[in-house]
Amino acid sequence: MNRDQMKRRSIQQKIYCRWKTKIFSLLLLSFGFGSLLLMHTQYSRINMFMLFPPPFVQMPKIALLFIARNRLPLDIVWDAFLQGQEYKFSIFVHSRPGFLFNKATTKSAYFYDRQLNDSIQVDWGGASMIQAERILLKNALIDPWNERFVFLSDSCIPLYNFSYIYDYIMSTSTSFVDRSETSGSNSTWSYNAGSSFADTKEGRYNPKMDPVIPVHNWRKGSQWAVLTRKHAEVVVKDDTIYPVFQQHCKPADGSKEHNCIPDEHYVQTLLAQEGLEGEITRRTLTHTSWDISSSKDRERRGWHPVTYKFSDATPMLLQSIKDIDNVYYETEYRREWCSSKGKLSPCFLFARKFTRPAALRFLNTSVLAFNGGLIKA
Repeated sequence: MNRDQMKRRSIQQKIYCRWKTKIFSLLLLSFGFGSLLLMHTQYSRINMFMLFPPPFVQMPKIALLFIARNRLPLDIVWDAFLQGQEYKFSIFVHSRPGFLFNKATTKSAYFYDRQLNDSIQVDWGGASMIQAERILLKNALIDPWNERFVFLSDSCIPLYNFSYIYDYIMSTSTSFVDRSETSGSNSTWSYNAGSSFADTKEGRYNPKMDPVIPVHNWRKGSQWAVLTRKHAEVVVKDDTIYPVFQQHCKPADGSKEHNCIPDEHYVQTLLAQEGLEGEITRRTLTHTSWDISSSKDRERRGWHPVTYKFSDATPMLLQSIKDIDNVYYETEYRREWCSSKGKLSPCFLFARKFTRPAALRFLNTSVLAFNGGLIKA
């Protein structure tokens, strides 16, 4: 190769290298620009997300309506039950006027400031009890996401975990309203269905209620109902039946005559009067033991249900309640099996009356375990 050829080749190589450098620089610049554009796009998306976050899907909620004297002695049990379910429930507590739920009065943050500001003094056996129920419903209906309304006493405990109870209650479009007098044991719960009508043998129906409340619409049952939103609104809007209860459903001359015990009749009678009985499941979801005729403890006798104490708080007790899966209507000679989602199921989701020592014994012995499925028993 002569000198001219070598010089020409060298010039070509220099030109090639220059073009190669320019192309590489151009590619590098393009890559850098593309990266900046991508980062800008991502940043814009983040800004859009911050300004307009995706809508939160709110689940329908269960309103837990507690009727308490003062504080809630079983708040620790409910605290364990509610853990991790914050978007599926709301709490309302009717306590005596002026009582506040705070760090000094409850060990559960779920109950902080959940007392009603318009609570009233409640006297057992009077119309003030059903007024307290109406006040609870009125406050709970303000939240449009509350779709079921569960009346609970301050001595009540849940028998299953939250998910099971939530699905059980939400799986049906009906209210759970007991409209019968109950007694029972073992795996059967007996209903005296006839007593859901004119209860003249106990003198509870006052003939002066007629014609506003005719005797054929007179009903009796447990106050521990679970209402749909529709039925809760019916109770709150009622301005016909409640005044009659206020006027006539009370002791006469200090006797028990015509003392109808309003909370055992009001909701049942109102729904019958409104023609809504076809929209209820005819049983309560709260177990109460009234079979106390053989009790040797005088404190356990009378109109009040059995109160379970520390010595009663055994796994066998809870299991015996959870094993109840059917009701027997005595006057109709008919048995009905409890069901949920078309399948045989326990009849009761809650139980009462438990003292604080009894509830703590359940927790300390892991008889009540709300995580990982149904409560152990």
